[in-house]
Amino acid sequence: MRRLLLLLLALGLGSAGVSAQTNEESVEPPAVFNMRNLGTEYQGWNNCGPATLTNALKHFGYADDQYRAAKWLKPNNEDKNISAWQMAEYVNTQIPELPVYALVRDGGTLDLLQTLMVNGFPVIIEFGYEPSGFQWMGHYLLLAGWDEALQEVNTMDSFRGPNTRYSYDKIDHYWQHFNYKYIVVYTVNREEELMALLGDDADEWQNQINALEMARAEAIADQEDSHAWFNMGSSFVGLGMYDAAAQAYDRAISLGLPWRMFWYQFGAWEAYFHTGRYDDMIRIARQNQNDGGGQYVEETYYYLGMAREGRGEINLALQNYNTALTFNPNFSPAREAKERLLAGNG
Repeated sequence: MRRLLLLLLALGLGSAGVSAQTNEESVEPPAVFNMRNLGTEYQGWNNCGPATLTNALKHFGYADDQYRAAKWLKPNNEDKNISAWQMAEYVNTQIPELPVYALVRDGGTLDLLQTLMVNGFPVIIEFGYEPSGFQWMGHYLLLAGWDEALQEVNTMDSFRGPNTRYSYDKIDHYWQHFNYKYIVVYTVNREEELMALLGDDADEWQNQINALEMARAEAIADQEDSHAWFNMGSSFVGLGMYDAAAQAYDRAISLGLPWRMFWYQFGAWEAYFHTGRYDDMIRIARQNQNDGGGQYVEETYYYLGMAREGRGEINLALQNYNTALTFNPNFSPAREAKERLLAGNG
């Protein structure tokens, strides 16, 4: 672990900085702000993703309820997770009646999100969630405004309802659990403006460098912060640095993570696949299958298939990809992997 920490100290990958640069015409965030024309639909069973996305799309005149998105995003209503990239894919490919798009970035800050919102861009964050009576899980929040004096964010929380407020500190604490991930929804005619507001985070590669720098700084400040190490792993995966990612994930796992973590985040599987650690991939998949919910996550079977494929067990890999597609026929990674194997290009 010390060797990895010293490596991270030496890399200095975030020298470009993480602050968002805004153009001269952008609106500066006021002390109090509330975004208009957001939806207020409560989520159905296991449906925070579709409900939250629907509430954001209402800002642009979207006419349907959450079940249109759910039908495409999670055909099996027991599905425990919808990843942020899938949410963006739904917006980008499944709403032909509106010129709306979505992008996903990591390493967000409240200052940046306030700038986006006050300039008319709805923002969703993915963060850790521990409502009363429940253990840790992943959740999506649609941000609706803030009060600087109270140091509070106002949200449309699809579980608790509209005008649910969280302190800045609580948002930062639980948002870290998902590498400060955020989704921005925008109309095509404002894409250039959005990219200007994002600054160097507009570029996906630079965004991963910036997010890595945030996590690196947090791990240096507290070497026992498992989420900081996990986030470093995720950003290393985004940069294709799989050996370093595997080391960071190993450290995070050794420090302890919420038991549902691998329902929602899959970078460790990617890192272990690219470093030939197929047994570790299978171990995590078995953990998901046996923990009372992870068996309803299509990624469990997709990455189990990847591990089997890596071991040369092609028939088992195909079975796993088919199981993933049974849960969600729209899950493109499993479909593409199956097609590749059937075409003999594995």
